[in-house]
Amino acid sequence: MPQRTALVPMSTDTEAEIAALARRAEQAGGPLMKVVSFAGTRAEGLMERIPMPVRERIEEATAFALRRCYGFAAAARGARLPDAGRHGHRVAAVLSGGLGGFGGLASSVVELPATVSIFFAAIQKVAASYGFDPEDEAVRVECLRVFGSGTPFEEDDGVNTAFLASRIALTGAGAQGLIASVAPRLAAVLSQKLAAQTVPLLGAATGAAVNLAFITYYQELAHVRFGLLKLAKDHPEGEVMESFRAAAARPVRR
Repeated sequence: MPQRTALVPMSTDTEAEIAALARRAEQAGGPLMKVVSFAGTRAEGLMERIPMPVRERIEEATAFALRRCYGFAAAARGARLPDAGRHGHRVAAVLSGGLGGFGGLASSVVELPATVSIFFAAIQKVAASYGFDPEDEAVRVECLRVFGSGTPFEEDDGVNTAFLASRIALTGAGAQGLIASVAPRLAAVLSQKLAAQTVPLLGAATGAAVNLAFITYYQELAHVRFGLLKLAKDHPEGEVMESFRAAAARPVRR
């Protein structure tokens, strides 16, 4: 990760930037995700009908995808990879979700590793936009943490409080431990995603639309996380987090 520069006092502009990040976290879901969240809630009964072996496959596929994309970023360090463009990852997520949803639950489970990898690559691109090296191990760890920064199905302030936890520099085995802790949480969210894709209430919002909602959600969380990390390079992290907490507690103006 970029080296920390000399810390400077927080300015009014910095506080305004933090407030904007807090609003971004609050509004991360967007209209389409609200529809998906509603459908996911209605789909909870359907989740109970999914056989346990299938649920286990979902978690295994999620963990496999996290390990693969985390390791691939390290293997690709220094290589010139093709630029996905401004909307490339969203287009890929839409195509992946559409193909996965075409064959129902069975094909959706097969599609999960590709979807998770696309999400991770999109998060890495956000990290790069804030000046972080997306192949650096510490940055890849922060990318993984985005998946643990609240879920679109939570009604509490999980998104906000997740960004206030102390960060620990993880490498090697520690990162694999983080994957092991994040995978079940992400698998639970993805299970609801798959269930939501089966609900007639979504109508035209097929697996493609659901994937679009999810990748947009995680990109927004990544903007908040790496925006805060960038500010914490130049300002005392405690002050940045305290300002973010205060801004997140204020009512959002509609």
